[in-house]
Amino acid sequence: MTEENIQNTDVNADAPAVSTNLLDADPEFRRLFKVRKVQKAKKPTFRKQCHHKFKRLTTAWRRPRGLQSKQRAGILGKGAMATVGYGSPVLTKGLHPSGYDEVLVYNVDDLVLVDPEFEAVRIGRQVGGKKRAAIVEKAAEFNIKVLNPGKEA
Repeated sequence: MTEENIQNTDVNADAPAVSTNLLDADPEFRRLFKVRKVQKAKKPTFRKQCHHKFKRLTTAWRRPRGLQSKQRAGILGKGAMATVGYGSPVLTKGLHPSGYDEVLVYNVDDLVLVDPEFEAVRIGRQVGGKKRAAIVEKAAEFNIKVLNPGKEA
């Protein structure tokens, strides 16, 4: 390589890293994210049948199994049943709305295992202010996105 080529590569290395997020890279992936957003907007809140009648019942979804259950039979107005059709596309399942996969981090050493192309960091809730600031600083150094950086001091 000549000296000019070496100098050109050095200049490009100093340039800020371009986001290589899956949403930016693949138009099909972006389309699937839009589909997921529409599906989630249409999805009803699935609640246990008769949860409003008894205080002891939680609203958490449980499948109705009774033979005379109106909700199980699919009667309109008795609440929707959770079925496969409400699911989001397989490629976008479990991803953060930003398109990154979330990784939970509790200290600076955990950042070494993170791939900044596909993963973003969520700092654990029990991490204090000093360690949080150190994690945010190191993540910026590694070009890693932090989903909950906290208050700027």
